[in-house]
Amino acid sequence: MSRFLAALLAVTSCASIAHAQSSEPASTSPSLTLEQALALAGATAPTLEAATAGVRAAEAARTVAGYRPNPSIVAETENIAGSGQYRGLRSAETTAGVALPIELGGKRSARIAVADAIGNRARIGTALAEADLRLAVTQLYIQAAAAERRLVTAREQAGIAREALRAAGVRVQAGRASPLEQQRADVLRINAETAVERAQRLAEVARDNLARRIGQSVTGPLDLAWYDRVEGFGPARPIEPGGTLALAAARADATTAEAQVRLARSQRVPDVTLSASARRLEATNDVAAVFGVSIPFPVFNNGKAAVAQARAQSDQAQALRRAAELDAAQDIANAQAEVANAATSARNASGPVLASAAEAARIARIGYREGKFSQLDLLDAERTLSETRTAAIDALAIYHDAKARLERLVAAAPSPEENNQ
Repeated sequence: MSRFLAALLAVTSCASIAHAQSSEPASTSPSLTLEQALALAGATAPTLEAATAGVRAAEAARTVAGYRPNPSIVAETENIAGSGQYRGLRSAETTAGVALPIELGGKRSARIAVADAIGNRARIGTALAEADLRLAVTQLYIQAAAAERRLVTAREQAGIAREALRAAGVRVQAGRASPLEQQRADVLRINAETAVERAQRLAEVARDNLARRIGQSVTGPLDLAWYDRVEGFGPARPIEPGGTLALAAARADATTAEAQVRLARSQRVPDVTLSASARRLEATNDVAAVFGVSIPFPVFNNGKAAVAQARAQSDQAQALRRAAELDAAQDIANAQAEVANAATSARNASGPVLASAAEAARIARIGYREGKFSQLDLLDAERTLSETRTAAIDALAIYHDAKARLERLVAAAPSPEENNQ
């Protein structure tokens, strides 16, 4: 009778374990996909607000750069409050007129060129902020999905541990095993349930971090099908970094620095101020016209130092641009290799390796219940399965993270038409 009861419980345990491994908690809420999370984050991201504000500031600066110098109203009174015939206002001469500065050397066009370069750099900065936000949200989504997958695995392992404890109890009651096996199985059950609590907390933290970034709570499930999917990744094809955002930013900085050189050169040309006034003579009540020209005399500051400074900054920007080209090519090649390696590891860990570990654990469970394998064999198989599942989850997280970082590196720069919008 005891042997029949043990066999019946073993069959029931196998069925419940198979159901625990193949099923996940059902949820009626629609899953939150990565694209939905990205759209929600883009609507509330303060970094994008800062970037767009920078674009508006650059557009306003472009308008200011196109303005010409304002004219000045000149008024003065001479020959008053003196002595003799200049006492009081008897010999006063009052002059009133307008002075108009005339910019020479192409200062206005140079200012506009600098403002245009800064505006282009600000628009590239917006694209950079969008790419950085996409990477940050993707990484948070990966962390949350991995935490949810670890929680599912921990619950499955806890179910297996409970069934193992039940099977050990049956064997002890049937006199086929010592009580030590039941105690050992109970310790494993406690550890498995503790792992479930730990995984639950980590999953909640990961969801909260994602919720803060997208601006709303994450109540439904995540797209675990996307997380478990590994796209085919053949031989890496070289990607030219020329059209990437990183190089676009470096080129924009170099263009701005070169425009600053032109502006510094234009500042060396003195401006001319023309004035036209009317002078009234108090003594005779006559009026006469007064014309004037004012030209600065660059004795102390002739602008050479400013040009040298701008030229040095331009050389620095050009050197940084060349360095960015080298770094971008190297980073892209490394990222491609990381994605390929991570894809291979994730495909193997979640495929043949995991299937083999699951089959070995299944055989060990059946053999243990039939008395063909020892409990140590069962524990070793279960530990291997748990480690393999954890390794598969970690490999998938590494793969998705490497892919997200590669997409950030090769993000395309906005076209000139988009910059001019």
